[in-house]
Amino acid sequence: MNPKSPKRHKALQPLSREHHHGLLLSWKIRIGFSKNISVERIKAYADWFYKNHLIPHFEMEEAEIFTVLANNHKLVKKALDDHRRLKHLFTEKTNIDKALRNIEKGLEQHIRFEERVLFPEIQKKATEAQLGHIENMHHPASFKDNLNDVFWK
Repeated sequence: MNPKSPKRHKALQPLSREHHHGLLLSWKIRIGFSKNISVERIKAYADWFYKNHLIPHFEMEEAEIFTVLANNHKLVKKALDDHRRLKHLFTEKTNIDKALRNIEKGLEQHIRFEERVLFPEIQKKATEAQLGHIENMHHPASFKDNLNDVFWK
């Protein structure tokens, strides 16, 4: 019998919803490659997503969420390393094809790690005051996608 995962605390639910959009980015990149969409078109969308959604998401996690465990915690270190690696990939100016393929895989792996390992640990260790602070600090706007070029359809 597999015990159910504990329900995500409402303070962390908006971040999990943002993770869903990140998983969709990975899917869109994968679909783009499978349809032989030009790297420039996929990169334009990925750059828009990075600027408008991923940077603010990373900043929120680093400033408000990871601090529950502290920056020297092994899970936080891994998450911060992932963030640095992803930032590097998104800002890569030369081998764009390879960078996008690494984003597609790396972003999905990172999100799965946060959802399955890091967030449950944060939720377990956080005090109600810390969770209340996170809930008060994070008020994401509803997701508005860039539909200028829906190459994935």
